[in-house]
Amino acid sequence: MLRKTLRRFNMYEIAVIGAGPAGASAALFAAKAGKQTLLVDSDKGMTRRGRYENYYGIAEISGPELVDIGHQQAVKFGAELVKDQAVKLSKSEEGFVIETEGGTSYEAKHIILATGVLTDLAAAAGVQTQDGTEPRIKTVITVNAQGQTNVPGIWAAGTVAGVSVHAVITAGDGAKVAVNVISELNGARYVDHDVLKS
Repeated sequence: MLRKTLRRFNMYEIAVIGAGPAGASAALFAAKAGKQTLLVDSDKGMTRRGRYENYYGIAEISGPELVDIGHQQAVKFGAELVKDQAVKLSKSEEGFVIETEGGTSYEAKHIILATGVLTDLAAAAGVQTQDGTEPRIKTVITVNAQGQTNVPGIWAAGTVAGVSVHAVITAGDGAKVAVNVISELNGARYVDHDVLKS
């Protein structure tokens, strides 16, 4: 039996698993705050199948375009975007190790799970789940108001954290959770407001 050799990369401060509106929004805020940020995209999210006329500030946009723009924004501020499927999440000395289907492993101090309707990765890592309340969402990750799970250092945002499946709501939840992680890393409440230049 051949054993897959994992390639290991540097430690990230924040790794976001799932790159739809919740995940990309979280990665955007984390990277813009100057945190070493990883964004893992399996490209299997439901947002790509939609068309949006109810997303604040945008008249109309296709799902693929919305997702791609979110990725571009996160990368613009320094997030590393990896196209791969996270298959295992385990505790390490300094945080967590993410193993991918492609045979690469990444290490991060904090993990934000934004995996949409998928909870298997979380459950296998010891993260508590519960019944979902949204239509067709059977199981979600149990989180507190800040987005923290029962495992210190693992957070969840978006549909997988039990919020509405609407893209604009999951994007906001991703931003909220990222701000909470950044605040914990900084030891002080983080606020990010840009102002118009006069």
